Amino acid sequence: MAWGTNTRRAAARGPALGQEFRWLWTAYAASAYGSGFGLGAFSIIAVLALHAGPAAVSALSAAGLAVGAVLAVPLAPWVEARRKRPVMIAMDVGRFAAMASIPAAYLLGILTYTHLLLVVVLVATAKIAFNAASGAYLKTLVPQQNLIIGTGRFEATTWTSLIIGPPLGGAAIGIFGPVITMAVDAISYLLSALGISAIGRGEPHPGHPATPGMRVGDLLDGWRHILSHPSLRPLLFNTNLCNGLVMAGEPLIAVLMLRQLGFAPWQYSLAFAAPCVGGLIGARSAAPLAQRFGRHKVMIASGMLRAFWIIGLAFVPRGVPGLALVIAVQFGLVTSCGVFNPIFAAYRLEQTPRELAARTLSSWSVTSNLSIAALTVLFGVLASATGVRTALTVAGVAMLATPLLLRGVRATPTPQPVSA
Repeated sequence: MAWGTNTRRAAARGPALGQEFRWLWTAYAASAYGSGFGLGAFSIIAVLALHAGPAAVSALSAAGLAVGAVLAVPLAPWVEARRKRPVMIAMDVGRFAAMASIPAAYLLGILTYTHLLLVVVLVATAKIAFNAASGAYLKTLVPQQNLIIGTGRFEATTWTSLIIGPPLGGAAIGIFGPVITMAVDAISYLLSALGISAIGRGEPHPGHPATPGMRVGDLLDGWRHILSHPSLRPLLFNTNLCNGLVMAGEPLIAVLMLRQLGFAPWQYSLAFAAPCVGGLIGARSAAPLAQRFGRHKVMIASGMLRAFWIIGLAFVPRGVPGLALVIAVQFGLVTSCGVFNPIFAAYRLEQTPRELAARTLSSWSVTSNLSIAALTVLFGVLASATGVRTALTVAGVAMLATPLLLRGVRATPTPQPVSA
């Protein structure tokens, strides 16, 4: 019994991850808390500083996802052929410079919508390249046996940043004006770059040289690997459809709560900030649950559980009961996601050869961004034609079908955690 208890504690704490991982985690935390503090900063600046209308704000979000994804496609082979730490540092420094230009332009009185749009696209492109490089680097940094522990720590940090960051950011905007959160977010990328620089560990050179010429096949290798893999293929369709439907519903529930049902902005913020505690609980529980019940069972079960929540948003009433319903729905959804995401992220890395990791992760991110952009536009049009509740109902019913896409995901041998 004592041995089993020590093993579970070792899996939860991850004692074998090492100082290099802690620096990477620290860098991730810096940028995550900065992004949480600056959540929605682009839209806020567009509305408060540039007086943009709803169509312009929606276009800002969709363009960042879609154009950034397209521009990121040729970056994938470039990232794959280079050491990942310099790429990550370059993407962080680039995002710092791009985002810092907005407060500077605002203070000089020369900020424009075109400037904001350009920064959105650059940041979205750099994010995909950074995530691809960081995922590939994590695969070399952390033993396969501990990948779920590492990805679980990142997931927990994400949810914690969403609990703490947005309320602080909202208060800062009220005191210092609309660009303060953008300035803090920009600085967080610089801190992230410094954290990655501090890792100091020698990184193996990629298995193939960085050539100036780029073959068309290089751009497609990530998708080729995903679509030919019997488990990654259904996971691609499942995760992108789930994420797309959840994100497509966000502007619809905002319209429903703030405009049609008369909820105050603070109530709307509370409805989506408070449930993030569930994401933190799920992320901290992922590794112990996977060890006890098997990662495949837990991944499939939590992936299925994600599907049964958002349909409840179509039936939100006014007042306290409506607020309670939204919190309950969001809590169930993010708790399920908190368990699923780190196990899925570790599984995806395990099933991807090291020499394809960056291209695979980049292809996945590109597909995700395009899916979210397309579904957001589609359900926005549907809501305009049929009503917000109808569109939310359709999204909820479609979400209920997503577990069918998990049927082809195969179980693989579970790596044993490294203990102290």
